[in-house]
Amino acid sequence: MVKHIVLYTFQEGVDKDEAVKTVASVLEPLVGKIPGLLHLEIRRAYNGMDYALYSEFESREALTNYAKNPLHLEAKTHFFHLLDKRVAADYEF
Repeated sequence: MVKHIVLYTFQEGVDKDEAVKTVASVLEPLVGKIPGLLHLEIRRAYNGMDYALYSEFESREALTNYAKNPLHLEAKTHFFHLLDKRVAADYEF
């Protein structure tokens, strides 16, 4: 299994609480719809980042496929334009 953790900041002027709600509302429901995506949660972050995405996948291949899945790509259209910075880490467990 693979854990995928991403930390994001929003662009200046974005209502961060509303933006996090939007991100969560479009990404969290993808669990059960995208093969290999076992868990996904979005939470507000602190100490320099605006929100954290934590997810678990069956395999590296499942994570790769998630990134290009049409459901994921469509979900990103709702918030990707609001983002500024992104830092990600993946590891197997």
